[in-house]
Amino acid sequence: MTIAIETPVPPCAHEPELFEEVAALSAAADEPLAVVSERLAVAHRSCAGCPMLVDCLYRAVVEVDVSGFVACTTEADRASIRRRLGIEVSQATFAPYGTARLGGGPVSHESVMAVRQSYPKDTCHQLAERLGCSTSTVKRHLRRAREQAQQEAAAAPAVDRRTPTVDEVLDAFDALETSQFA
Repeated sequence: MTIAIETPVPPCAHEPELFEEVAALSAAADEPLAVVSERLAVAHRSCAGCPMLVDCLYRAVVEVDVSGFVACTTEADRASIRRRLGIEVSQATFAPYGTARLGGGPVSHESVMAVRQSYPKDTCHQLAERLGCSTSTVKRHLRRAREQAQQEAAAAPAVDRRTPTVDEVLDAFDALETSQFA
């Protein structure tokens, strides 16, 4: 006797091109609103019928800051839910890569921060040109400064940062206008 266990395949795995298209359309400013709304509604209905929706929504809101269309929500929807719940989800930190710079030696962290202080409106590319290094080097140093600031903020007296329950996340989701698509 053979026992077959069917594992449900979520719509995003079964038809990923639909969800990738919705994410791209949402980011594109030149697409007609009717086209974006129609594709978003199709993806929303498909996603809403998924047996993994609740777990997917909870993880996308509380645990991992993902991009694109996930669990019937856009990035803006998830940000709205987080604001309503009073939570923040930090980006995953990546170990810094080695320098990709030729000649001239490494750029010090202090140099990057001093140039950022002097030219706060410059892009990372412009700062890199001023320093004679790569854009990724500037980004790495700015990320390091942000992470240090976050660690210092985390070391400050703790505010009640409890993790929301699944029901609280679902209630915040239900309050979204976009949750009415399906």
